[in-house]
Amino acid sequence: MYEKVLVPLDGSKLAECVFPHVRELAVGGLIREIILLNVVEIPSAWVAEGIDLIDIRKLRVDSAQEYLADLQSQLNLEGVKVATEVMEGEPAHIIAEYAKTNGVSLIIIATHGYTGMKRLMFGSVALRVLHDAHIPVLLIRPESSVS
Repeated sequence: MYEKVLVPLDGSKLAECVFPHVRELAVGGLIREIILLNVVEIPSAWVAEGIDLIDIRKLRVDSAQEYLADLQSQLNLEGVKVATEVMEGEPAHIIAEYAKTNGVSLIIIATHGYTGMKRLMFGSVALRVLHDAHIPVLLIRPESSVS
């Protein structure tokens, strides 16, 4: 059994492709608690341009909290224990650090599954989490969620 499972989300349909797998594990009694995490990233270029970030930060954090609350209520209706977290920073680093400092036993995260040049050009939060995390990471490709 996994005591705490961290599910990083960015608001995209790609990130949400993990839910059929998460639900299956939770309903099967393999997950005690799910933590939905959204990492708000404020581009450093905005700071350099002198943009007032207070309103932008508040808008992004409020939007992330609302997004996670909607997902939390859906999962709670299914009898799954869910907590939510919104943090600010570089996503891969925050995800790995959160897992380490909060006793997370598994990270379930979506990936595009890019290889070769695409991976080098676009990078991948999921691959950086896989590299940096010191716990198991379950990578889910969107096509593996199609029934």
